[in-house]
Amino acid sequence: MPKRVTYDVQRAKEQGGWDVVKERGSTVSHHNTKEPAIESAVRRAKQESLGEVRIKGLDGKIQDERTYGKDPYPPKG
Repeated sequence: MPKRVTYDVQRAKEQGGWDVVKERGSTVSHHNTKEPAIESAVRRAKQESLGEVRIKGLDGKIQDERTYGKDPYPPKG
């Protein structure tokens, strides 16, 4: 079973703007504003067999989570 690959959209620490960070902390792209960072993260997550995007606010808390691909454990109901 493939493992879910997670991309975080978060405020860039040093250079300002927004980063797309793949799990384990590797920055895969940097953007001046949040919207292009979200678009980049979604595009990357959709290329995975199981992908997830977590969008964080300025405070670092998760604002939204989006999953892509076939969920092996879909919710019931």
